[in-house]
Amino acid sequence: MSTSLRQRGMFAFICFVWGTTWLGMKIGIAAVPPGVFAGLRWTVCGVILLTLLRLRGHRVLPPPRLLPRLVFVSVFLITLNQVIQLYGLKYITAGLAAVISSALTPVALLGFAVLLGQERFTWRQVGAIALGIAGVLTLFGPAALAGTLDLWELVGAGGVTIGCLCYSFGSVLTRPMMRTIAPVQLAGLTGLIGGSILLSASLLLEPGGWDALRLHWGWSAWLAWLYLLIPGSLISTTMYFLLVRDWGASKPGTYAFISPVIAVIVGCSLFGEKLHWPDALGMALMLSGAGLALRRGPQS
Repeated sequence: MSTSLRQRGMFAFICFVWGTTWLGMKIGIAAVPPGVFAGLRWTVCGVILLTLLRLRGHRVLPPPRLLPRLVFVSVFLITLNQVIQLYGLKYITAGLAAVISSALTPVALLGFAVLLGQERFTWRQVGAIALGIAGVLTLFGPAALAGTLDLWELVGAGGVTIGCLCYSFGSVLTRPMMRTIAPVQLAGLTGLIGGSILLSASLLLEPGGWDALRLHWGWSAWLAWLYLLIPGSLISTTMYFLLVRDWGASKPGTYAFISPVIAVIVGCSLFGEKLHWPDALGMALMLSGAGLALRRGPQS
């Protein structure tokens, strides 16, 4: 198999898996407290990645001077992102959550990168943000004007949005750290630290947390957890890093255009989730904003 064909196969795999992980999360949190479900997943993911690196003779521990920053980044990237998003997912469909996440993340990444001085602000970014806002208004505006907006759906969408912002902020903060810490090592460390903090907090504060740790989840929740751990985290993350290395950052990021469509199709086909034309229009506007944000501008 040629290198090009293998890379395209990896990209297709990422698009499908990351388009269906929202469904796995929705199935899992129906039976398991979200903090325990996600905290255990990312803790185990971090342990596995770091163990594999160690077995291959690579460095695992970070420089001590970076540890406080690493903890700070892990809290945003994993802990806050996961718990807020998963609680939000309780009140909206997996398809809508996937679209909000995939459309908002590229725009938020650009915004935080500009704010932190890593990139320059452009009019293309203004257009991307405007399209994203138009999509949100199309999704929720008519119901709000008619006074029929479902409050809990709005809360759910807000939770997914805040979780995306936490993830985007944490992602931008990791960029300077990659001068010292290799990407896969950083993925393992943030997963282990962020997942451990989330799991510990869930056992202290989340109703049913200790009982869930007995792992009597049922087969559907366990299958969802394993799907999120193995294809969703370990395999897809490794493939994504390889594509970023070989293609650059922007081309692999176009998975954001494809994975939400997969999520919506699967959700409607297998789980009876409803999609009306205003929803489709709002989603299209948000994805157009994401596309504009990810498109390369003219080279300087």
